[in-house]
Amino acid sequence: MSFMDFLNFHIVPGVVLGSIYAVGAIGITLVFGILRFSHFAHGDMATLGAFVALALVTAGLTPWAALPIAMAAVAVVAIVVDKLFYDYLKARPKIMTVMASLGVALMLRAVVQVVFGVDPRTYASGIVRPDEYFGILLRDRELYTLAAVVAIVIGLTLFLRHSRWGKAMRAMSDNPDLARLSGVDNRKVTMLTWAIVGALCAASGFMLGINNELHSMMGWQVLLPMFAAAILGGVGRVEGAVLGGLIVGIAEELSIFILPAQYKAATAFALLLLILLVRPRGLLNGKVL
Repeated sequence: MSFMDFLNFHIVPGVVLGSIYAVGAIGITLVFGILRFSHFAHGDMATLGAFVALALVTAGLTPWAALPIAMAAVAVVAIVVDKLFYDYLKARPKIMTVMASLGVALMLRAVVQVVFGVDPRTYASGIVRPDEYFGILLRDRELYTLAAVVAIVIGLTLFLRHSRWGKAMRAMSDNPDLARLSGVDNRKVTMLTWAIVGALCAASGFMLGINNELHSMMGWQVLLPMFAAAILGGVGRVEGAVLGGLIVGIAEELSIFILPAQYKAATAFALLLLILLVRPRGLLNGKVL
């Protein structure tokens, strides 16, 4: 195998997949960093976003035009889910909220299966041939995916660092009680956090669907790699989620040299166990789990 073949058939798909994991991992790290619990409904919320976009595509929109609408829709769903299922549990042990999120995951999955069925779906049919860029083979959807991920990461980073509400989210992540005493409205910050998390879920689900296919279990199947990416980079660190996502994505693609292709998901599990044993705070020194 030549170097360019190795690049095109392993590294490029790994980077694309890792970028999708990164978007989902950012949402996971925001939930844990600010709200202090692991959100098991994250993957199924991503599935919901992918199928909302599919409904819009079926109605006549192009896939990428449907993306922002799907992000807004799932942002609203995330806020509603918080109000209905998580809000009244906030004063109780966090394990109860974690278990509630598992129930929410099952409900969201059931909604998708009832409305859209269980058969695989696609946004567009037909074979798309890649274009060559200095020897690197990329399809348009892969280019758009990478561009969208870069835009999301840069936009979110600027928002968290320079906007008033972004600073409030960071303050709540560091010390919720001190943030409240300083005048931060924790309820509004929580609502904003869920809106952002819902939008990120929809984006990750859409990008996963447009680069592969849509089915009702797609979000559940990528939940472990997303959690592994968030923990590997450092929980609570946006840049850590991006780094972790890229590492997990590339590692999964390279694992086929030593494992059968159907066991690629085991790579994420192995990385998760390794980082928890060796460096629980992650590569970029995130929050303690």
